[in-house]
Amino acid sequence: MNIYLVGGAVRDRLLDIPVKDRDWLVVGGSEAEMVERGFVRADGQFPVFLHPETGEEYALARREAKTGPGYKGFSVEYGPDVTLEEDLQRRDFTINALVENEAGEVIDRVGGLDDLAQRRLRHITPAFSEDPVRLLRAARFIARLSKHGFSLAHDTFSLMKQMATGEELAALKPERVWQELKRALPEPEPWRFFETLQRCGALASLLPPLAEAMTEATAESEASDAAHGEQPDCEPIRALKRAVAAGADPQVCFAALFHSLCQGLARASWLKAALPVEREYLDLLAQLQGVARFYPGTVRQEAAATLDLLIRGRAQQQPERFHRLLLLCGVVWPAPPEQLAAWLAEAGRAMASISPARLSEEGLQGADLGRVLRERQIRAIAAVADEVKYINHTCG
Repeated sequence: MNIYLVGGAVRDRLLDIPVKDRDWLVVGGSEAEMVERGFVRADGQFPVFLHPETGEEYALARREAKTGPGYKGFSVEYGPDVTLEEDLQRRDFTINALVENEAGEVIDRVGGLDDLAQRRLRHITPAFSEDPVRLLRAARFIARLSKHGFSLAHDTFSLMKQMATGEELAALKPERVWQELKRALPEPEPWRFFETLQRCGALASLLPPLAEAMTEATAESEASDAAHGEQPDCEPIRALKRAVAAGADPQVCFAALFHSLCQGLARASWLKAALPVEREYLDLLAQLQGVARFYPGTVRQEAAATLDLLIRGRAQQQPERFHRLLLLCGVVWPAPPEQLAAWLAEAGRAMASISPARLSEEGLQGADLGRVLRERQIRAIAAVADEVKYINHTCG
């Protein structure tokens, strides 16, 4: 039985990229031997085992044969007779099929080292087109590796264009699309994921509103002759780039990307239908849309708008989440004034100085209490705004 380090760990080490996870390939071994050594079965369909101490994944070498549509339409054979070469032939890209033996020597049976040197993402065999998930993985790897100079090999891109029009793409489940999209968001250049899918023709089937926005941006740019040969950006992609530049987390990046595509009730429903997005992603997007009409007035230090933004953003109850919301606002509506954070802090203190409990002591209740509370909070915030304007005018 021979054990090899395989895939991303070998690729990333050779590229001087920090290695996050290590996967291992077992050639010449059996399930019984793995269990006897204390490994625990980790997958009901594939022969993948967890190391009893490190928890790292060890997979038995296997063969695959296409039996039906979709990424699950495969039969799997594994056992001691499966060779290293057979296992590597079933993998997606040459740079992911590099292995390292126990002596630390890199073994390359598919041309991965040459593609690594040429900064080229290339599929191994035409069987690549049998799994529609690989089209998404290609886009995600470009999002990860484009900053290192990688691009798609011409024959791989041609194959992806064929895949984008075939029945395999239709068999792709929304859950799998979302999984790959979510994994693309933290990558160094996540917009490459969507640009790659747009170029090969797959985005129109997967996320039609985004594909439409990108197509319109291209048409407008060509009409004005302003692109100078570069790929023009639509607003969702520009917002995503700003989010990445601001060091935003994946949820902020998600909300920045989809905000302009989900305006109004008629358009907001398409996203939920297209992708099984987790609640925390949708909540942040909904929070952004909830404060959208108040943000411009807040920037202008208008008291009523500022109060509404503080209330809708739950600034007092959830200050950390409110800070993320402000980051997101600055990404979607760029270049807010430097004084915005200080202004909101002052306005927040003014808002908190008007206590509902104190108004209750004055005998106010129900709707009257709410009305007077709002009126006095607006006056308190307006007084702070007047003071700030006076100081700025005096200092100026």
